[in-house]
Amino acid sequence: MILLRRLLGDVLRRQRQRQGRTLREVSSSARVSLGYLSEVERGQKEASSELLSAICEALDVPMSEVMREVSDDLSLAELAQSAASESGTAPMRPLLGTVTSVTSVTSTPDERITIKAPKKSAEAVDVVAA
Repeated sequence: MILLRRLLGDVLRRQRQRQGRTLREVSSSARVSLGYLSEVERGQKEASSELLSAICEALDVPMSEVMREVSDDLSLAELAQSAASESGTAPMRPLLGTVTSVTSVTSTPDERITIKAPKKSAEAVDVVAA
């Protein structure tokens, strides 16, 4: 099962880490407890819209950018889950980087499913569910 809170937490963590900032720095700036922000990043707590707004402001990242990245990750996770279920392999939670689109989904006779992302940036990745 794909959980939106996990994908959102992954995106928030990547944004923070790209900036080289600590949980403590961001939690202080967002005026949220360090423990709660950590739980949001790990997908253990749902972030309210107010909290999400405060975190995005603390990270100086538009909420629309965060939500777009979550949407892109969700699309890839759904593709991977769908492809895995069609091939009879167990669904998995893919580890996703920043990906803006999918260029192809292919399957081979040995049941390897590859989801290819465009190579526009160093962060684009190929996701393989075996």
